[in-house]
Amino acid sequence: MPLLPLICLTLLFGVSACTVGGDKQSVETNPADIYLQLGVRYLNLNKLEIARENLQHAIDLDPQHAQSHNAIAFLHEKLNKMAEARFHYQKALALMPDDLSTKNNYGRFLCEQGDIDEGMLLLQSTIHDVLNERPWLSLTNLGRCYMQRANYHDAQAHFTQALHINESYGPALLEMQKVNYLQGHIAEARAFLQRYAQTSEQTAESLLIAAQIEQAAGNSAIAMHYQHLLLTKFPLSPETKKIALPNR
Repeated sequence: MPLLPLICLTLLFGVSACTVGGDKQSVETNPADIYLQLGVRYLNLNKLEIARENLQHAIDLDPQHAQSHNAIAFLHEKLNKMAEARFHYQKALALMPDDLSTKNNYGRFLCEQGDIDEGMLLLQSTIHDVLNERPWLSLTNLGRCYMQRANYHDAQAHFTQALHINESYGPALLEMQKVNYLQGHIAEARAFLQRYAQTSEQTAESLLIAAQIEQAAGNSAIAMHYQHLLLTKFPLSPETKKIALPNR
């Protein structure tokens, strides 16, 4: 499964409802907000069962809580429960049609599920939204949609635009490694590999592409190093199954 951009979920924090009564202003916190924040926190820690319990409790408390539907949809993606993810993304979008986080997450999801035209329309609407303070997220996801169609030219253009706005955005740097590798631009892929290593934590996906790039560059020892890191750090990942190490 592709790397899921947890940074999208940071848009979910700090949700509250304000009411004004008499001469003083009071702030009422929806209890669902608390469980949402707990759920997202555990989700970022990859404690998925605890995250699920908190997010489901948030929805039980407030079935119309759009951000909780967005977050639990993202969680279902990580659990490879795509039907449930789609249901909750659609629910979140119906409840809050202009929510940038939901549109960004759901647009990416749709492209990954093969509904590319629909996903691209959602993502394009977020890029041109004047309220979008993190357009590099949408640009990177839109580039991934183009990657689904093997349109490397347009994919690379969007990743480049994302990095022009945020030069250290890890997911865009990772995608630039992949798009250059797939086009046979190994030197360029290695340059983005080095930039990624300086700014982001290694994931199973990043270690696999690093191994592939170094192998293509003729650096077998370095490629083997990345393969061993992948096997050691992420032994159960789908990416680990794609490598063939001797003496395994």
